[in-house]
Amino acid sequence: VNENVSLVISRQVLTDISSRLLFLPDDISKAVSHYTLEKVQPRVISFEEQVASIRQYLADIYERNQNWREAANVLVGIPLETGQKQYTVDYKLETYLKIARLYLEDDDPVQAEAFINRASLLQAESKNEPLQIIYKVCYARVLDYRRKFIEAAQRYNELSYRSIIHEDERMTALRNALICTILASAGQQRSRMLATLFKDERCQQLPAYSILEKMYLDRIIRRSELQEFEALLQPHQKACTIDGLGSTILDRAVIEHNLLSASKLYNNITFEELGALLEIPPVKAEKIASQMITEGRMNGSIDQIDSIVHFE
Repeated sequence: VNENVSLVISRQVLTDISSRLLFLPDDISKAVSHYTLEKVQPRVISFEEQVASIRQYLADIYERNQNWREAANVLVGIPLETGQKQYTVDYKLETYLKIARLYLEDDDPVQAEAFINRASLLQAESKNEPLQIIYKVCYARVLDYRRKFIEAAQRYNELSYRSIIHEDERMTALRNALICTILASAGQQRSRMLATLFKDERCQQLPAYSILEKMYLDRIIRRSELQEFEALLQPHQKACTIDGLGSTILDRAVIEHNLLSASKLYNNITFEELGALLEIPPVKAEKIASQMITEGRMNGSIDQIDSIVHFE
C-alpha cells in the first residue's frame, strides 16, 4: 500500500489476500483482515473494491461467532454511498438488509430501522425477489420490535401468502401476525386484523388460536388462559408498557380487549365491578377506560361522582 508501489500491483496483491482469507482459520483470517484494513485506511479510496470484499468476509466471521454488533459495524464501514466505486442496487440493498438483520439480532431496533429506511429507498429499484422478501421480513421485525404491532401484523400476514417462501416460514409469518395482532392496542384496526386471521383456516393449526377466537368473538379472557400464549412471546414482547401502571404489553392488550367486551355486555358498571371483571385494581380499570374513551377507541363516559363507567 506504499505510494511508491503501482496501484495496479497493490490492488492485485490485496485482491489475492482477500481471496485467500477463506482458506485460513477464522482467528488468523480475522487478524489478517483487521491488519490489512488498518494499513490501507489512509488510501482506502484507492482500494474500495478490495476493502469491501475484506469487510464482507470479516463480517461473516463475526456472524458465525454470533458477534452481531461487530459484524454490523464492519459492514457499516463499506462506503456504499460516499465512495468513488459505483455499487449495484442489489449489492447495496443486500448489504443494508444484512446490517439491519444483524442489529435486530443484537436487539437494537433503532439502528436496524435506520438501515431499513436506507434499504427502502433502493428496494423499489430492485427486481431481485428474494431480496424483496428479506426486506419485507426485516421491516416487519423492526415494526414488531418498535411495538408498532398492528403494522407488523399486516406485514407478517402479507408474507404468509408469498409462494416463494417455504411453507414452514409462511406459517411462522402467520404465527407472528397472530401474536402481534393480539398484542396490539384495541381498536378498529385490530378488529379488522382479528377478522382477517379468524377467517384464515390456517390459523386453526396455531397454538394461540383459542385466544384469537375469544378476541374475535368479544369474549372475556381470563389471566389463567394466557399461559400457553405467553410461552410464544419473544423477550421484547414481554416488556412493560410506559403507562405508569406496571402492565406488560400482553396484560395491557388483554385488559383493553376485556374492556371492549364489557362495553358490549353492560350499559354501565361501577369501577369496583369493572376492576373485579378485569382482574385489576378499580383505580387502574378507571384509568384505562378513561384513556380508551379519550382516544376514541371505546364509546362511553366516566361518572367520577358515582364511580361508574357508562358505555354507549
